[in-house]
Amino acid sequence: MAETPTIRFGVIGCADIARKVSRAVALAPNAALHAVGSRSIDKARAFAAANGFPNDARVYGSYEAVLDDPDVDAVYVPLPTSLHVRWAVLAARKKKHVLLEKPVALNAAEFDEIIEACESSGVQLMDGTMWMHHPRTASMREFLSDANRFGQLKSIHTNFTFAADTDFLENDIRVKPDLDALGSLGDEGWYCIRAILWAANYELPKMVIASHKPGLNQAGVILSCGASLYWEDGKVATFHCSFMSNLTMDITAVGTKGTLHVHDFVLPYEEKEASFYAATESWFDDLVTKWSSQPNKHVIRTDIPQEALMVREFARLVADIKFNNSKPEKKWPSISRKTQLILDAVKASIERGFEPVQIQE
Repeated sequence: MAETPTIRFGVIGCADIARKVSRAVALAPNAALHAVGSRSIDKARAFAAANGFPNDARVYGSYEAVLDDPDVDAVYVPLPTSLHVRWAVLAARKKKHVLLEKPVALNAAEFDEIIEACESSGVQLMDGTMWMHHPRTASMREFLSDANRFGQLKSIHTNFTFAADTDFLENDIRVKPDLDALGSLGDEGWYCIRAILWAANYELPKMVIASHKPGLNQAGVILSCGASLYWEDGKVATFHCSFMSNLTMDITAVGTKGTLHVHDFVLPYEEKEASFYAATESWFDDLVTKWSSQPNKHVIRTDIPQEALMVREFARLVADIKFNNSKPEKKWPSISRKTQLILDAVKASIERGFEPVQIQE
């Protein structure tokens, strides 16, 4: 059997999420930690030592040095959203494949610059939405696609919230207008919007209306918000995201014949096991004292966590380009762009006094 090609990763920036993804690179069978860069060489050294980088990994005191390393195949970019367009574009121009943390940009126009740079250089672009790569997601898709068990999709409702502490609400980059101006909408709302798009088979809605009274900090950054989405065929969706409510990660998708429930869609309760509930033709008993049948629980197990599965798939695509002259997979940037378009529309609706905003692809 042919040996699996190994893709060498460079990490630019030492954000907390980079700890998780560095571990994922180490766990993926076709990826290796090769370099890390920070604006501080001491910080980069400490990050490499604390996060399983091999002894021969290269440590740099700048982001540029990682991009200039000829042995780096791909870079992971966990920088604040306001820096994505600059560094993702530069990485692409230096022929590095780009695994980009979400939200991918401050707006779709910025993301279009990133897409253009990646396409011009022939490099793969993928965002860091990890749950997309869990086998549970594929299993849930089978249920949603089953005309007999689920039927036609009618509504989707998603939530992602967590109760941040005072330090987070005052100091985290996700509440700073110059770093991550999208706040909760960009951080948590991204997942909710992606789940809605995923359930709708990536069909964009025609209109978005933000919910009234979003939570804002003194700098105007969104701490909590929600929205309703509408399709021409009558489908509807809602989502709510917040830095100020208990940890919740729910999807409910309702069809003409069935219902999907998942309660930990962003991050499974267990690292290597995840579940969802599927119900078909639910009804009451004769006296309407209970349900005549309960949803079935489906448990999906995996050998490595979803973030490592994401890295494995990204590295597979990069290897196909590098060793087989394949073209970059356009599905992933297309999905990212649709997610960003809806996020932009929600933000625009808030800024326009909760007016309906049409989605323009």
